[in-house]
Amino acid sequence: MKTYQFKIYAVLLILIISAQYSCKKSFLEIDPKGKLVAKNVNDYNLLLNNPFFNAEGVDGQFLLGDEITSAEPYYNNMLTLKSKRYFQYADVIYEPNEDGSEFAALTKQLYTYNIIINEVMNSEGGTDGIKASYKAEALTNRAWIYFMLINYYGKPYQESTASADPGFPIIANADVTQTKFERASVKAVYDFIISDLQNAIPNLPISGGNRTRVTKAGAEAILAKVYLFMGRYQEALVQLNNAFTHLPTAYPVNLYDYKTALATGGSWGYNPASSPTTLIFGILAVTDNQEVLYAKQLSNNYTSFANDLLITAKTYNLFTANDQRLKLYTRFYYPGLPIKAPNVYRRNGPFGTQIGMTMPEMYLMLAELKARTGDVSGAKTDLETFRSKRMLTTADAAVNITNPTAMIKFIMEERIREFAVQGHRWFDMRRLSVDPIFAGTNYVHEAISETGTVIATFPLKPERFVLRFPEKVINANPGMPNNP
Repeated sequence: MKTYQFKIYAVLLILIISAQYSCKKSFLEIDPKGKLVAKNVNDYNLLLNNPFFNAEGVDGQFLLGDEITSAEPYYNNMLTLKSKRYFQYADVIYEPNEDGSEFAALTKQLYTYNIIINEVMNSEGGTDGIKASYKAEALTNRAWIYFMLINYYGKPYQESTASADPGFPIIANADVTQTKFERASVKAVYDFIISDLQNAIPNLPISGGNRTRVTKAGAEAILAKVYLFMGRYQEALVQLNNAFTHLPTAYPVNLYDYKTALATGGSWGYNPASSPTTLIFGILAVTDNQEVLYAKQLSNNYTSFANDLLITAKTYNLFTANDQRLKLYTRFYYPGLPIKAPNVYRRNGPFGTQIGMTMPEMYLMLAELKARTGDVSGAKTDLETFRSKRMLTTADAAVNITNPTAMIKFIMEERIREFAVQGHRWFDMRRLSVDPIFAGTNYVHEAISETGTVIATFPLKPERFVLRFPEKVINANPGMPNNP
């Protein structure tokens, strides 16, 4: 990790002081004890260098996907009450005095990016082109934040209802004195996201100074994902093709080949003799991970030191014998007790989960978009290119599907294989809940005994595709309606 990422700049210290949270005045819960003073264009550059690529706290989705189960004794003693409530698809996740980690982490970042967006063009020094580039990075990051927020607190996008469905307040200024906020519609929030990205893309570089800075391809990939979630598949495909065309050239951005990365004694430290009980730590962190295009990372206790979550037997059966991703699963709890329940497995890495834009997601999105726009042969080619980096042989990687619907369903299964216990499945479940291809799908969590007997069942109610705002947030903004 680069040295500058550990330096504490005076401007960042002032920002941190001014962005501390309290429950006193505002929906944003910011109690300013200082004032950010950034005058020179490089001050804003330093703000963009700050470690906001670490998205700690933005983690509720780990416990919401239907690919997981939890077994005793760990189910009964989950890391936090929040964890258990998420797993149970509870209506209320946080206590009345809690901010809600997803809400708090994302709105803190929003405050910083709004400062850059609104001030950098009037800063001292630098060229207009440099200033526009920094503003474009902040716009892209704000768009990503709002994409996460609307997928927590707004209904899945449906064109017929999006204008009426309540979304999230649009906050475009870094004004800590503002105390009244109203929820914009889901459509208004998506329009806001699209506008930010469209304004950003022309001013972004092909390669950032390092992997944690925003690039043109990163913003185009996010815009493609936004259109995908809106069901605007042709527009999404255009943007994703643009992203592949504009991949950074100053550092490698491509797929790892699991045949070598997870070979015995390979770069990721896989060793069949010890891997069942020893964590696989060789998967690189965000700053050096060549699969990362747009960097947003958070630590994942559930693939490292915690034993709360296992993949279900149904999930495990999606893998074939020569799938190299199976090396990331074990029949042992950390640090070495055997799992007694049959046909369930614990994921053994990576410690850091990528929730920005990565090359695996790019390839799987590309295949899905081609299938959804009638190019099944193109989807097959892209999918086989991706799977060749995950499977042992070319024959294992082959996809012999010609029907568009069957191809889309296979890609959804491939996404589970790639992203199990990484939080992505929850967002897929949300968008598929309004997709006619997947109509009638029911989602459920089961808790099991040590020996595998189901001891509790938690069906996902339709209204819980949307999280409720923490009570503390609602109390700070009287009159703003909560989700059911």
